[in-house]
Amino acid sequence: MWHKSVCVALLALATGYVFLLDPDLPDSVVKSLSGSLLYLLRGDLGSPESSMAAAWDALITQPAKQWNRVAVGVNACVDVVLSGVKLLQALGLDAGDGQDHSVLRTKTDLKEAFIHFMGKGAAAERFFSDAESFHQIAQTASEYPTAQLYVGGNAALIGQKIAMNPDLKVLLCGPIGPKLQELLDENVIVPAESMQEFDEFHLILEYRAAMNMLEVFVSSLVEFQPDLVVLSGLHMMEGQTKEMRQKRLLEAVASISDIPNDVPVHLELASMTDPALMSEIIHKQVFPLVNSIGLNEQELLFLTQAAFGPHASLASWSGVPDVGVVSDILFWILKEHGRTSEMPSELTRIHFHTLAYHLLVTVDGYWANQVAAVAAGARVAGTQACATKSIDTSRVFLKAPLEFATSKMEGASRISLNPGEPVSEWHRDGITFHYTPVLVCKNPLQTVGLGDAISAEGLLYSEIYPH
Repeated sequence: MWHKSVCVALLALATGYVFLLDPDLPDSVVKSLSGSLLYLLRGDLGSPESSMAAAWDALITQPAKQWNRVAVGVNACVDVVLSGVKLLQALGLDAGDGQDHSVLRTKTDLKEAFIHFMGKGAAAERFFSDAESFHQIAQTASEYPTAQLYVGGNAALIGQKIAMNPDLKVLLCGPIGPKLQELLDENVIVPAESMQEFDEFHLILEYRAAMNMLEVFVSSLVEFQPDLVVLSGLHMMEGQTKEMRQKRLLEAVASISDIPNDVPVHLELASMTDPALMSEIIHKQVFPLVNSIGLNEQELLFLTQAAFGPHASLASWSGVPDVGVVSDILFWILKEHGRTSEMPSELTRIHFHTLAYHLLVTVDGYWANQVAAVAAGARVAGTQACATKSIDTSRVFLKAPLEFATSKMEGASRISLNPGEPVSEWHRDGITFHYTPVLVCKNPLQTVGLGDAISAEGLLYSEIYPH
C-alpha cells in the first residue's frame, strides 16, 4: 500500500525553507525589528543581541554524563533544494491564489499549497497521491540547473548533526541509497540492511520504505548498544488506509517496546494533516513509550486540536505564538500523557521550537542541564540559519516578545526579557519550564533541517537521571 501515496518533502522546501532563502523578508518579519528597537528605547544602550549571545556562551556547558553512542531512525532521503517559484515556472504553472490541501493530487494543488504557505512564511509537508505527476515534479526538480542536493529526512538530519561531534558514534537506519551515503558524515554507521540500490527518486523511496525500516532499526540496536535512541518518521503513515495505518502503528509500538528500558528514546514529530493518525500516536501507547518529544508550533497546535486539548479552538497562530498558550498545551501533554504518580509513562521532556523562541519543559527529577540545552538549541538556530560558526550579532535580530504571561490561566506570572540572563525558568505543579528567545537570522542561507538541528543540539547538552 505504500505506493499509493508519496511524500512531497519537496513542498516543505518549496514553502518554508525555500521561501526563507529569499533575501526579501515579509513585512511581518521586518516589523519585528521593533523588538530590538523598543529594548534600546527603554534605556539599555548595549545591543540585546550581543548580550544574549555572550550570556548563552556562558550558560552552555556540557552535562556531567554525556552520550557516547546514539542510534537514529527511520526516515532518510536526499533533499532537492531549489527556488519554489522557479520550480513552478519550470512546471509551466502561473501564479494564482493560494489554498491549502491536506493531500496533493495535481500540479495545481502543489502550486496553490506553495502560494498558501509562502504567504504565511511557514514550512509544510504534504503527500502527493498521483505517482505519475509526482515523478514528473521530482524529475524536473532534480534536473533544474541550480538544484542542490542535501541530506534529508528527520532521522538522517539529526544523525548528521550529532555525528559532527567526533567523540560520538552514530547509527542511522533508513532507506539509504548511494547518493545519500555519499552525503553522510563518515562518523555515521549504516547497517547493510538499510542500503538501497537507488535513491534518485528519493521522495518516493522515503515514503515507501522508511517505516519498513523500523524493525531493522530496532534489531540493529542489539549490536550497536546505544545510550540514546532518536526516532522519527511516524508521520509517513499518512495517506494509508485506516486498517493499514493501525496495523503499522501497532507494529511500531511493538518495536519501540523492544528497546531496553534503560535507553532513553526521543521522538521527533513532523508536519501532519490527519487528526486521526495524530490521535492514535498520542493515545495508542506511543507517547508513553518515549522519554522525550521534539516539535514546532504547527505540530503543537495540530496535536492539541487532534486530541481536544487546551486552546484546541484556535484555528491558527497569529504572528509569534503566544507563550502562555504554548505553555498551557505543553503542560497538558505532560500532565495527561507524561509521567505522573498515577500514570506509568516514560514521557518526561518536550523540546518546543518556533522561529522567535524555544521552550524546554520537563517533569521534575528526570533531566539535568536543561538551561544549557535550551540555550544551545537557540544558539544553533541562529548560527545554522546564517551559516556562521558563532552568532554574528550584525546578522540577527530579536523577534521574541519583551514581556509575556507564563499561562493563560488566572494568576499566571509575567516575565520580562533580560538579554543578560536570556533563559527564564518557572515551575507549575511538578513541571519546570525553561524559555529562551532566538536570535533570528535576517537573511537566512541554510534553513534545511533547522528544526532537526535544534532538537539534536538540545539532546547533546541534556542529561537524563537513571531511574
